[in-house]
Amino acid sequence: MMMVKALRKSGVSSSKFLFRFTSCAAKQKYDYDLVVLGGGSGGLACAKEAVEYGGRVLCFDYVKPTPTGTKWGVGGTCVNVGCIPKKLMHQACLLGEAVHEAVAYGWNVNDQDIKPDWKKLVRSVQNHIKSVNWVTRVDLRDKKVEYVNSMGSFVDAHTVEYKTKQGERRQLTAKYVVVAVGGRPRYPSIPGATEFGITSDDIFSYEKEPGRTLVVGAGYVGLECACFLKGLGYDPTVMVRSIVLRGFDRQMSELLTAMMTERGIRFLSTTIPTAVERLPNARLLVKYHNTVTESDDSDVFDTVLWAIGRKGLIEDLNLDAAGVKTKNDKIVVDHTEATNVPHIYAVGDIIYGRPELTPVAILSGRLLARRLFAGSTQLMDYTDVATTVFTPLEYACVGMSEETAIEKLGPENIEVFHGYYKPTEFFIPQKSVRHCYLKAVAEVSGDQKILGLHYMGPVAGEVIQGFAAALKSGLTVKTLLNTVGIHPTTAEEFTRLSITKRSGRDPTPASCCS
Repeated sequence: MMMVKALRKSGVSSSKFLFRFTSCAAKQKYDYDLVVLGGGSGGLACAKEAVEYGGRVLCFDYVKPTPTGTKWGVGGTCVNVGCIPKKLMHQACLLGEAVHEAVAYGWNVNDQDIKPDWKKLVRSVQNHIKSVNWVTRVDLRDKKVEYVNSMGSFVDAHTVEYKTKQGERRQLTAKYVVVAVGGRPRYPSIPGATEFGITSDDIFSYEKEPGRTLVVGAGYVGLECACFLKGLGYDPTVMVRSIVLRGFDRQMSELLTAMMTERGIRFLSTTIPTAVERLPNARLLVKYHNTVTESDDSDVFDTVLWAIGRKGLIEDLNLDAAGVKTKNDKIVVDHTEATNVPHIYAVGDIIYGRPELTPVAILSGRLLARRLFAGSTQLMDYTDVATTVFTPLEYACVGMSEETAIEKLGPENIEVFHGYYKPTEFFIPQKSVRHCYLKAVAEVSGDQKILGLHYMGPVAGEVIQGFAAALKSGLTVKTLLNTVGIHPTTAEEFTRLSITKRSGRDPTPASCCS
């Protein structure tokens, strides 16, 4: 007891000390306290947090090149071929629009025939990514996380094997193993798919201009790629197998589709590709089939980008040797991120049935490390996770869709407050406000607890992030409408929601200031 009191006075937690004391015994049995397979957001967050509490940690990370040869450094999908380069391309798209808007605002800018330099843009994006790769390596070194650029795989439940750069196979043991290898884009099983198509793993470092591009898939990745390509002056077409943005609110998904169509993006609905062929002029002939009309057709494109979903990278892990159960190329875990093998865990996109988002992976990785090494009992809460689709007019949401709320509580127990609005900055350049819309899905009774918030408009991610904390704290319609908005902003429109769908009243505003 005196030792614990002395530790508290010195600022060191007793749980941290106790781990370091007990881990000495573990280190006599195992080479490492924790081995992390995968150097993406979730794996790195877990590894760095574990070291903070005295764990001896090693992280494996290896990137298999894509069929076109694309590869990248440490940091995972988000840093290299996901969130970061996507947001930079999105910003480039918005800046192109801003040039035209600047003229309306009085700037003496020649907005005729403006065109981006694709190679310069790609080079700038890649230079930033490489700087993040470097900072990540330095951070791991400073935090004493051992890093090995190799593929780790199981020999048994506590033993991991890897190959050195010299080709020598080595093995090491660990008390705990966290699998955080993430996923990679899928390719369709049709002729020419891997030979001539690319994915989001390639587009951000693609050396040639994309030109006329077929984006196959209408999830958020496909829509975001199609939109930034259009904004950069190229000609994208989106091929949709069934519906746009499966899993999202249907009304908002349809509104987003209408916004993209208004901007000149073509959709091929209920259509699947059947083959891709390279023509003598190096362009790509894509053959496709309409599943409703049963008709076949074809068209010629410069680039074909597959965005048909992602698969978990379990094939090289030899999970059978450790006895870890999987489902649909993902790892099955319980509420503590534990697999069926008690000391083997998984975080991030490799987990079956959990949101595939970088912040989810980061927080779950940190919380897991605290439970393993600092005596914490806090679990990851996977409910009400906010997300954004970075199209030119962004769509962000948190909580339930309108359909999910009705399905769970019944239509008689749900009230939907909604409205269109007019962003002030859209007035002078006369930008379309047709799709600027938001809604709150709430309970009918009492103070009307809000179950979901949906917003389409400028900087949607920035708007919804704050409301996400409020929703998780039990936000009600009463509280929302009693909140004074910041004027003039688009976020304040949530505090002005007074029209319900049930009322049948027109949700279009007559004025911005009353």
